[in-house]
Amino acid sequence: MYAGHFAIGLAIKSRFPRIPTIPIMLGIGILDIINGIFVALGIERVTPNLVSGPYLFLDLTWIDWDHSLLMAVMWSFAWGAVFIKNPKVAVIAAAAVFSHFLADWPMHNHDLAIYPYSTYHAGLGLWGYLGVGSWFLEGAFSGILMIYAWRESARRGVNLLWPVLLLAILFLQLSPWLSPMQIVARLDEPFVHIIYGVIVTIGYLVPGLLMTWLIDRAERVKN
Repeated sequence: MYAGHFAIGLAIKSRFPRIPTIPIMLGIGILDIINGIFVALGIERVTPNLVSGPYLFLDLTWIDWDHSLLMAVMWSFAWGAVFIKNPKVAVIAAAAVFSHFLADWPMHNHDLAIYPYSTYHAGLGLWGYLGVGSWFLEGAFSGILMIYAWRESARRGVNLLWPVLLLAILFLQLSPWLSPMQIVARLDEPFVHIIYGVIVTIGYLVPGLLMTWLIDRAERVKN
């Protein structure tokens, strides 16, 4: 799941317009931002697999420090604690982080541990079962959330054209045909882990900040 996470953030922001955008739009990507850093540092592991669909082309061999259930809860609380001066913001921020785990659960190929080093791993494996079809499924999921966000915001006179266009670009960019991970998966080590980590971290941090700016800009134009 990639664009779907940003779509969830957009929907949450539209449902709670008075909540600052940063806690939401960065929150939805916190787990993968941490994952990118940990993989680049060699703390977590990925394995090149060019038949692993739909767009990752790597197996997430060990990602327990950010994508296990326990750590997802812990990182959610940690991100919420950053905004603890406003309890409502803190709760929404924490929920944004945990939404990442919930959205990943149906897609991931049985690589979501219950806790670090757990022998049991969850994930319905739609990536593996559906292949390219799971990318289209993510697109449909994202589209439904974008429609919801558009309607909710339009009621307040906010036009989400540019955030929605950015989200569409992100969806197309990480497609089975355009994904940069195809190149990463063909590199030698340690470059696979380093480049993967950099791409994943930047891939959530930069669009999250840009989406925040575009949403806040749309809110200001309304006012």
